[in-house]
Parts: sequence; C-alpha cells; structure tokens
Amino acid sequence: MWGLGKRPNLEGRRTKKHHKKDNFMTIKIYNSQTSKKEEFNRKPPEKVNMYTCGVTVYDACHIGHARSLYVFQVMRRYLKFRGYDITLVRNITDVDDKIINKARDWAKRDKLSLIEAFDKVRNFYIDDYYDDLKALGLPKADIEPRATENIKEIIAYIVKLIEKGFAYEKNGNVYFSPRKLDNYGSLSGNSLDEVQEAVKIEADSDKKDPVDFALWKKVKEAEPSWDSPWGKGRPGWHIECSVMSREYLGVDTLDIHGGGRDLIFPHHENEKAQSEALTGKKFANYWIHHGLLTINAQKMAKSAGNFVTIKDVLKKYPADILKIFYLQAHYSSSIDFSWEKMEEAKKAYERIRILLEKLEKKYGNKDVTKVISGGTGEEVMLAFYNRFIESMDDDFNMPKGLAVLFDMVSRCNKLFESDEEYKDLMLRDAFEKIKKLANIFELTFLKQKTSSLPDEQIEEKIALRLKYKKDRDFKSADGIRDELQNIGIIIEDTKGGKTTWRIS
Repeated sequence: MWGLGKRPNLEGRRTKKHHKKDNFMTIKIYNSQTSKKEEFNRKPPEKVNMYTCGVTVYDACHIGHARSLYVFQVMRRYLKFRGYDITLVRNITDVDDKIINKARDWAKRDKLSLIEAFDKVRNFYIDDYYDDLKALGLPKADIEPRATENIKEIIAYIVKLIEKGFAYEKNGNVYFSPRKLDNYGSLSGNSLDEVQEAVKIEADSDKKDPVDFALWKKVKEAEPSWDSPWGKGRPGWHIECSVMSREYLGVDTLDIHGGGRDLIFPHHENEKAQSEALTGKKFANYWIHHGLLTINAQKMAKSAGNFVTIKDVLKKYPADILKIFYLQAHYSSSIDFSWEKMEEAKKAYERIRILLEKLEKKYGNKDVTKVISGGTGEEVMLAFYNRFIESMDDDFNMPKGLAVLFDMVSRCNKLFESDEEYKDLMLRDAFEKIKKLANIFELTFLKQKTSSLPDEQIEEKIALRLKYKKDRDFKSADGIRDELQNIGIIIEDTKGGKTTWRIS
C-alpha cells in the first residue's frame, strides 16, 4: 500500500528533431554546490531535467516571485533554443503553516470551518498565481504538481526513510536525522554544530536531536490532515520537493535544481539530505540560485510597508518593461526595485520597440529568408547574434545579452540614416535576429496597441503635413502633428528630410 510505485523512465530520452551542430562554446553554469562555474555536462539534443521551487499559495505573488518565475523561464527558453530537450517541473506548495494561518482568518471572517477556508484560500491563490503568470506573458512549467495531490507518494517516501534508519516516528510526528549523513551542510556551508546553536527547540518537542526536522506533522486543532501509518497529519515543507521532483522527472539525480538564494538553507539543504539518504545518489548536478529583490535597499516585507505585488507593477507598466528591469542585473545578483528604475527600464524598452516598429513597417510583409543568402550584410548581424549566444552560454549572462540587443539597435538606427552598401540586407537580417533573441527573453515588443487610423490615412496626413511645411504654413503642419499625437501617433523628422511615424 505504501510502496513507492513505478516512475516514468525519462533518462536518456532524445528529441526526434535533428539538431544542427554549432561551434559555440559549452554552456557554463555557476554551481552553488561547488561555488564555481562548471561546464554543463549535457550536449544537445540530450534530455535536461530541471526542477524549481514554486509559490506557496497564501497571498498574492510579489515582484520577487516574478523575478524567479522569469529568470528560470529565460533559462528554460535558452536551453531549448540551444537544442536541448528540457522538462521543467515547478511545484506549488498548497499545504503549509502560512496557508493554514490565512485559512483561520478567512474562516472567522466568512464563518466557515477551517477545512472549508483552507480549500478556499489555496484555490483562490492558485488561480491568482496563474492570473499573474498570464499577465506576465510567461508559460506554465511543463508540470506544476501540488503537494496535496501527492500525499500518498510523500507517505511512501517517508516510510522508506524510516526503513533505512534516517527517520523516526514519535507521537504521530516523523523526523529526519541529519547526523546520519556524512555530508549534511555541503550545499549551504552550515555545520550541524552551527545549526544546533541557532535552533530553538520547544520544551515538549518529540525530537531526539535539536537539528532534526519534520517530515510529517501530527494534526492539530481541526487542521487539514490525511491518514498515514502514524495517524492523521500533513507533510513537512521540505519533503514535498524531494518527492515531486523524483516522481515527475523520473530520475534520482536532477540535472538542474533552481530557486532563490534564501532557500539554500534550510529548504534546499534538507531537500538534498532527504533525497540522497533515500537513493544513495547525488540529488542534483547543478544548483542554480538567483539573487533576492529589495526595495530601496531593504528586504521586501509587508511589515516594512514595501511589499509590491505583480499586479501593482502591471497596473503602471507593460510586462515587457518589468522584464527589461530584471534583465539589467545578473540573475545571481540582488536587484533593487524602485519606480525610478522602472522609468529607466521603460526608456530602454522604447529604444528597441521603436526600432522594431520601423523595421516592421519596412520589412514586415516580406519573406526575409528568401532575400538573405549570405554575404557582407548577413555577416555583420551574425556577429551580434554570436555575441548574444556567447554571453548566454556564460552562466546565462542576461545583462550582456541585453546589451547586445541594444548594440544591434544602435547599428540599425545608424543604418536607417546611411547609404551603406547592403543596408537593406543588414536591416532585414537584423529584424529577424532581434525578434528571435527578444523571444528568448520573452519580450513581445511588436504586440502593442494599434492605431485608430488605417496606415494609408496616416501616410496621407504626413504627406499633407510635409506640403504645409514646404509652403511654410507651419501652423497647419503643427496642427496635423498634434492631431496625430492625440490619437497616439508620434511622427519624427529625420536628418535626411524624411518623416517616420510610430504608435506611442
């Protein structure tokens, strides 16, 4: 009844698509386990298993959550771009002390039982999380399992840990014994002596050792609970990730495990300990941790009054601008949020968007692939393209990749004003390459507002404005400019005497 059951055999699966070999360097990843960059030991089109810790559904997602969701999606997108067959699993923690505490508040407010309020809280915030994900323009992970859907598998895992001597039961609670492992602390650098000094243990605790942590918690005060060999209760926080990563990726050793730096200890350290105790194998080859998000150099917290939700930001800015803000710092670094920095990100965003709109107008209806067949024009933009890949191959260096996009924008803006040979060839090629690279960053520049006027009428008004200017009737010319601006059309006069327009 409590057996672990069969897991899917995904090890070594290959894609059916033919992968064209390239000459780029091997991807390097900074591994938190070893504190250094290491060459990624998979080659396209090999299977890559990736697990990241997801949201705990007791409140609205904030912009720190959004950063985590975004940077791991960019990594996932880039690995696919480089030819890997990647599967991403991201869990949802839907049973936890914080969720139960929120349920107590809702039960009192809405006159519900604690169980009814618990279901209401977690379902509400799961829906809210998916609304935020959609608003950010980010896809779901390939699999997003919930802890409450895997209780049977969690219990089976705990049973095995007890059988192996790494865990024990006392009064309906089950605890894991880190001292049974030789390498506990190898991820976080925390020794068990340091952990013991930091732990405050309750007088009535059933733990044999202060450093032991809960795998299963005995039910309290009508809390949500499930039947188990040790009585009614619920899983601890750490065990769910050990179980679900193995259950849904079908391997004992993950290629990549990701999460925020704040999860290294105790969550990831304990997750690693449980997993390696059960299997006797390395839990993850690469640990990737992103830096935290602060606000005005302070840790984001509701108690400090500096808690900014995803919805707060998206009321003021498109998701693309928030992504540009994230891209300006390396994923492993902390990043400080302010509305002033969002304005700076908006200006940077506009530089690329304005260029792409120009390129869309000029080349959007042409099949570029039939025009570009090599030569000097293509080679110029290929150099930028290669620089982008080299940047991303170096530990997913997104700021350097973004800088390449801006360099391409600058080159294209100069080309528009020049009479260079291969000008059209280079601009057409740049249009395709910028869109492709922006897609890796989940940026959607061209998906903007449309004008209330057809393009033909806009062009007619611009032609009339030029006639007024030629006739030195500047008042009428300015009137057309203001009329177009009022409906969101920005017109710009170039040095060469031409006029271009864009939607604001």
